[in-house]
Amino acid sequence: MTEKPTNEDFLRLADPMRRELLAHCYRMMGSVHDAEDLVQETYLRAWRGYEGFEGRSSLRTWLYRIATTACLTALDSRSRRPLPTGLGAPSEEASAPLVQDTEVPWLEPVPDTMVGAGGDDPAAIVTSRESIRLAFVAALQHLPPRQRAVLILRDVLKWKAAEVAEAVGTSTAAVNSILQRARAQLSQVSPSPDDPVEPLTQEQRAQLERYVAAFENYDVDAFVDLFTKDAVWEMPPYVGWYQGPEAIADLVRTQCPAERPGDLRFVPVAANGQPAFAVYFREGDVHRRFAIMVLTFSGALIGHVAMFFDTHLFETFGLPEQKDAWPPPGAGQ
Repeated sequence: MTEKPTNEDFLRLADPMRRELLAHCYRMMGSVHDAEDLVQETYLRAWRGYEGFEGRSSLRTWLYRIATTACLTALDSRSRRPLPTGLGAPSEEASAPLVQDTEVPWLEPVPDTMVGAGGDDPAAIVTSRESIRLAFVAALQHLPPRQRAVLILRDVLKWKAAEVAEAVGTSTAAVNSILQRARAQLSQVSPSPDDPVEPLTQEQRAQLERYVAAFENYDVDAFVDLFTKDAVWEMPPYVGWYQGPEAIADLVRTQCPAERPGDLRFVPVAANGQPAFAVYFREGDVHRRFAIMVLTFSGALIGHVAMFFDTHLFETFGLPEQKDAWPPPGAGQ
């Protein structure tokens, strides 16, 4: 006679899947904080129902179904999370006053460590970096919720159409139709989840070092050549975005509060499977949290920068509110 599963069994078997479920909810919601709440809800629902789990599917599949349902329910009452590039044309004048919109629920970056996408230990990777890259997650937010779920389950998780149909409550034929529409829309704006994210080359690492040095030395002219000719710079919650190295340089010259070398300090982090930095700005004797910056390379040059001015993200990345000023005020003057 088979023993009934217990809640202790559930906790032991389900806990190792927490990071990949967080990645799934993040793709659906575009928010780390929403994703954390929905993973918690998923585990609570599953824990309560585990004694009735009959094992007709794997525990992983069952948890993903619960998480997908929770996300779809949550999305009924929430707006999509865009980046500024999803709202209109690029800004024409970089020196014009910046317009901030705190009412928009902006897309958030996710730390690689939270979703198991860190590259330091390949054995620990549970989420492919391709599936959480910023451009892909941003594009997903433009899909209706059910299209979003179907595309993630089919193209990211590689589920069969019948499994997806059961998870989202529709027919297999409907899943195939929904998937076709979702793929068509994403093909216009996004990399495929199957496009590989390669490790940074030696040349790209050198470019990052030049990029950081240019900012920390407040040498705007030094980083113009590091961008592609059509590079994009955006910085939610500011609604404007800027295209091209000269526009980006003008933006930094006229809008960045830094005035001298040492005002900005860059701390390397990893977000969305991409190179990223926590940026601190000097105030008196300390550097205080300022923004999280996520970079995308196009070949050897930087093609996209998303600078998130939500200082609460520093807590998400496990970063302190401030650091000792470096170099000290007045050094080298």
